[in-house]
Amino acid sequence: MRNTFARRALGGLHLALAAFALAGCSAVAVQQGARRATPTPTPAATPTPQPTPSDDGRIERETSDPYTGELSIFEGERRADNLQVERVMDVLGIREGSGVADIGAGSGWFTVRAARRVGERGAVYAVEINEEFLRHIERRAGEEKLANVRPVLGKEDDPTLPPASVDAVLILKTYHEIAQPVRLLRNLRPALRPGALVGVIDRNGEGDDHGLARDTVVEEAARAGYELAAEHDFVKGDNMDYFLVFRLRR
Repeated sequence: MRNTFARRALGGLHLALAAFALAGCSAVAVQQGARRATPTPTPAATPTPQPTPSDDGRIERETSDPYTGELSIFEGERRADNLQVERVMDVLGIREGSGVADIGAGSGWFTVRAARRVGERGAVYAVEINEEFLRHIERRAGEEKLANVRPVLGKEDDPTLPPASVDAVLILKTYHEIAQPVRLLRNLRPALRPGALVGVIDRNGEGDDHGLARDTVVEEAARAGYELAAEHDFVKGDNMDYFLVFRLRR
């Protein structure tokens, strides 16, 4: 009996030790599995540095000296027909009530024609850096009873127009004389109403010969935040003049 009891007790001890050993192995496996399941921390991503705009809008190419001679040069009898100025205004959407800017207004040749079209409810801003030309335009507007003409003394890089004042702009045979056209076009932007169009009529040239390559104008307008909306070649039949129409880039 004692031997039987001893064998049973010894067998129970062996079972207990085996159970303990198994429990220990299971605990270790659980701990190891837990360690394997814990993800390895990923280092925080380093933000990509954003480039700082460096284009200050300055140009280095040649420009023509602004015209300071007799204003009668702008008043040729056939100029309106040659430039098809009424069609130009149609393309730019100039109508009764429009706000228009004539940048580089000279004698006011285009200013007064636009003023007649926009009527009393509209306004035409004659922008010039030459104060003598502005006085001439003011006298001319008075003589022609055009109370909607607004002479504006501009700068070589800023037309100094009121905010949200214009629906259409024309730079007529003047772009090649603007000392800093990219800056001027950038400073023009606050004056543009939604959907405004900016027209440039000029002739192909080298910049210092009272003309400028069409592609240069397109490139500089793009630097200023504009896109080419349309292009026409109906202004004069000598294939030298181009008519580019820009709008703000979307």
